[in-house]
Amino acid sequence: RATTRVRDIVVQVGRTGNLTPVAALEPLPLAGPTVARASLHNADVVQELDVRVGDSVQVEKAGEIIPQVVAVDLGARSGNPPPFTIPEACPACSTPEERRAGQVAVRCPNPSCPAVVKASVLHFTRRFAMDIDHLGEVLVAELVDRGLVRDVADLYGLTVEQLVMLPRMREKSAANVVAAIAGSRERPLDRLLTGVGIDLIGPVAARQLAEAVGALEAL
Repeated sequence: RATTRVRDIVVQVGRTGNLTPVAALEPLPLAGPTVARASLHNADVVQELDVRVGDSVQVEKAGEIIPQVVAVDLGARSGNPPPFTIPEACPACSTPEERRAGQVAVRCPNPSCPAVVKASVLHFTRRFAMDIDHLGEVLVAELVDRGLVRDVADLYGLTVEQLVMLPRMREKSAANVVAAIAGSRERPLDRLLTGVGIDLIGPVAARQLAEAVGALEAL
């Protein structure tokens, strides 16, 4: 656990559309790497902690992996900064937010939201899913922003000619991306089910489901 100061509180939109408040921090070393952002989980946690911009906070890693704010030093607060509130519309696409009955999470319900699409594509490419090399966060953002990728299926239509038109993309790099995407066609069914991000279906459930149905056509 370590102490630092909150520079800002921003909202990230994840692949499920959840709007997650995140504290932008004065960088600090924490169990190894330098940390500059920490999760605030949801609006209820922000309200319970009463964390505000400029506050001195304690940060620790949940499961020794994800940095999170766990306490606020209210005695060190300077002035009266305004409390944080979750926006009423998605910061990425301006769609009015949605709250599901019985759930704390606030969501963007727009499946075409660019932030949702970017996060979904990145999830699809992860090693535990379709394991597609060369598709990092910057490239995925560029593909979505230019309208070349609107969902994960569009990855399989990308060509070298399209990719070389992107900034900093040479023909060899473009060919590597296309080859990596093509190679992912050989992944087993459970990896595909993990990658498409069905609610409540993680790698273990995807493996069980794939064993039960046997083939994508049966599903």
